[in-house]
Parts: sequence; C-alpha cells; structure tokens
Amino acid sequence: MAKLISFLLLALTTAHADTLLLRGAVVHTVAKGTLETGDVLVRDGKIAAVAARIDEKADRVIELKGMHLYPGLVSAGTDLGLVEIPALRAAVDDRETGEFTPEVESWNAVNPDSELIPVARANGITHFAPIPQGKFITGSSGMMAARGWTIEDMLVRRHTAMHLVWPGHSLKIPGPNTPTDAKSLDEQSRERKEKVREIERFFADAEAWGKRDAKAAKVPAWEAMQPVLRGDVPLIIHADGQREIKAALTWSESRPKLRIVIFGGRDAWMHAEELAKRKIAVVYTEVFTLPVRSSDSYDVQFAAPSILHQAGVSVAISEGLDRASASGQRNLPYIAAQAAAFGLPADAALASITLVPAQIHGVADRLGSIEPGKDASLFVATGDILDIRSQVKQLWISGVEQSLESRHTRLAEKYRNRPKAK
Repeated sequence: MAKLISFLLLALTTAHADTLLLRGAVVHTVAKGTLETGDVLVRDGKIAAVAARIDEKADRVIELKGMHLYPGLVSAGTDLGLVEIPALRAAVDDRETGEFTPEVESWNAVNPDSELIPVARANGITHFAPIPQGKFITGSSGMMAARGWTIEDMLVRRHTAMHLVWPGHSLKIPGPNTPTDAKSLDEQSRERKEKVREIERFFADAEAWGKRDAKAAKVPAWEAMQPVLRGDVPLIIHADGQREIKAALTWSESRPKLRIVIFGGRDAWMHAEELAKRKIAVVYTEVFTLPVRSSDSYDVQFAAPSILHQAGVSVAISEGLDRASASGQRNLPYIAAQAAAFGLPADAALASITLVPAQIHGVADRLGSIEPGKDASLFVATGDILDIRSQVKQLWISGVEQSLESRHTRLAEKYRNRPKAK
C-alpha cells in the first residue's frame, strides 16, 4: 500500500515536469494586448515566460504558426455540473430548500462525470463557477476547473462569492381576466416590502452574531455570512429589472463594506453611471433576451454590455442560470461576440469571458490572462474565438493537455461510420 501511495505521489509531482514551448502563435494575452507572433513557455503547470521569441530549451515544442493562443475561458456563473437533464428531477441538484441558506456550498454538488463539462471544455472553457439557486440567500460559489476525477480535483478556490436573489418589484395590474382571488396592488406592495425587510433582518442578525461572545454557540448560516459582511467575499445580487437593480443599490448604500456585483442585469445599462461610480461589476446574462418594453429598440440587450463598458463598468458576460445554462456553456464566446457586434470593443468582449470573471471571483492571480506566474490554462484555436467558424484544436488546464472528446464527438463518429446503404 505504501509503495502504491508513493507511486501516485510521484506521478502527481511529475505530471508537470516537462517544459512546454508554444511557438509562433498569435498570443492573446488579454491583460497586455496581443502578440501577432509570440511564444509561451510553460513549466510545472505555470506560465514561465511570454515573449515575441523565447530561445530557452524545452522538453516539447509545439509549432503554432497561423494559430491563435488564448487563456482558458472562465464562466462567471452557471449551473454546469449541477444540472444534467433539466426534465429529470434526479439529474437536477442546483438548490436547497429554505429562504436563507448561506452555508450551502455549490461545488459540493457538482458532478465530475457530467457529460456537459467536456462539451463546454471542447470550446475553450477551462473554468466555471457553479451557482446555487433558491429564494433569497442561496449559498456560495467556488471556482472549478473543467477537469478532474473528484470535486477536490476540480476545485480551484472555495467561497468566491455569496449569492442574493433580490425580490421582484413588478406589480400585476388587475384586468378583465384577473382571477377573483388575485391580490390587490396594495397587497402585492406590502409583500414586496416585507421580503426586503426579511433580507434586512437577516443581515442585521448576521452582523449582531458577528459581534457575539467567542463562547456563543455557532450558527452555520450566520458564520458563513461573516466574510461577506467584512468585504472579503463579494455579494452577487441577482437582479434584472430597473426597479430591482435600483432597490438593491439603494439597500446596499447603508452597508459600504459589502462588495456588490450585479448578476443578470438586464436593465443595468439604465444605471450605468451609478454602477461605474460605485465600482460595481456586472455579470450580464441577457444578451439574447427579447426586449421587455414596447419602447425598447430591438437591439437594447445586444448593446447593453457596450453601454456599461463605455460608462466604465467592469462587465463579464455569462449564459445565465436557466435550465439550458449547462448545455449552453459551449456558446459562451458567441454570446460575447454578439455584444461585440453591437459596440463592445473586441478586447473587452474577450476580457468579459476571461479576465473579468476571474477578477470577480478572486482568482485573477491564477486565471484569465496569459502572464508569467499564472496557471497554464490555455487553448489553441484556428482563428478568432469570437468567430463561430473558429475551432479549438488543443487545450491545457494547469499545463496538462486535456482531451477534446465529448459525447457530441463520439456520437458524430458513431453515425459518420454507420453502414451505408447499397
């Protein structure tokens, strides 16, 4: 048994032993522009050097002339790994019961054997943040690598963000077809205000518990809130409508220590100046959402990331959290491309799915750009990754090359080789 353990430890420590030189690619560093012809040296799973030419001897040299080298794409918020088949309840594990469950840790429910993770990885996604869903405080997310035998293998960093779903502020106006037992506008307004008061009470209780005597009994929910209240962990507020976003921003003014991020943000462009002034980032998930108001132009959601960016808001782009989120992660670069087509600069569009998500989740020291000292999580594509015609040809996570095979490729191969009719 001891010999087996020693062998496994040796295998793990030598997995990154080879020095890898990626030569002659168009290197999209994200953080420091683009090298039209550049080399990247990888040693021990880390990026050792980035330059127009590196002459250092390497164990393996890969010629990439005419190819494009990118940092791995980072999904800022998804149910990848939590949802496999949306219509099958046993394959959905994206939420817990209860209104306030900050002690929930989403990564513990991720399925390492999900068939959807290799599908996402095959299009350049190397890391993702699974988000728990629920009523109000839904729990914390961590950053996961899109490879690994176990949750521990996949986990890059715990507790990268806490999630708060802001109550809806829209009112249903009675009409001729309204049911007789429908709630009046006053009742709806009272319920909405009570939900906000519940959130305020929970935060007040958590703050009071944080000032408790050291011998007081532990309360997991309130204990989980302390890093958020100190500002060590961002609070990601899920809000889409103009009223919800405004209410959330107003509420957060009384708690200046909170590091607020808006998730969803359909109407965030209406508050772009305030968001920029308060340095509140937005994870924008609504690029392909239809306009919700008759006064909106057809491209209001396409152009929203550009409006936010021009105002100085840090913008990440995400697929969102509907039940197609897991299977739709492969489309992440094309969502960013749509925003780029409607005014978001190409470099900002690329950063919105690489460096900005890494910054929001506190892992920019390791992920999101091609810089010395960062993890060698990279991929090679035939062209611009924002162009749907480009294909991912090779991908590494922490310096280890990953298979691009998925259920899609296996099925394609199966039916490509089917017996032909005579």
